[in-house]
Amino acid sequence: MHHLLLATRNSHKTREVAEILGARFEVRDLTGESELPAADETGATFAENAIMKARGTSEYFPGLVVGDDSGLEVDVLHGAPGVLSARYAGPHAIDQRNLDKLLAEIARERTPDTRCHARFRCALARAEKGHLLQTFEGVVEGTIVRTPRGAMGFGYDPIFLPNGFEETFAEMPAATKNRISHRARAIAQLLESLADREDC
Repeated sequence: MHHLLLATRNSHKTREVAEILGARFEVRDLTGESELPAADETGATFAENAIMKARGTSEYFPGLVVGDDSGLEVDVLHGAPGVLSARYAGPHAIDQRNLDKLLAEIARERTPDTRCHARFRCALARAEKGHLLQTFEGVVEGTIVRTPRGAMGFGYDPIFLPNGFEETFAEMPAATKNRISHRARAIAQLLESLADREDC
């Protein structure tokens, strides 16, 4: 059993990472670590934010520490919401408010669904004792549907239709999403890196 600390308090992310990694890993996050200051997510890219999370957390905890930052990029909105995905409708916005704002912004552009290209992007950063070791990135391309579909997943999953599929991320089984998602692709690179270093 290998142990991984995910530098987040987002239970959805933690569950998804644990499902992707499988039984070989015990994944925990910062839930319950209320005294640890939250990382400043002021980076201009997902990678910069992931690095901030990983480096800051690894100063307090030993072992395998990984920072994750991810979100949705919509071409017609020039890449928005991007790094602001989790707080698109405000600092403490819930998923539904973010989704509603995004759909309203897209509607103003009057772009047909089939041309509303978007992608989910995930950056992972691995750090130890405050030092960055490596970064990884996964991307999955798709389109935006204007009517949310499905009750699984989280965030923008109900409106993201990955290329080659007829189900949104929120409609497809978790096993399917966890095989093709941006996060799965980034984690695959992380695992390959760890294997190369005989860490797992």
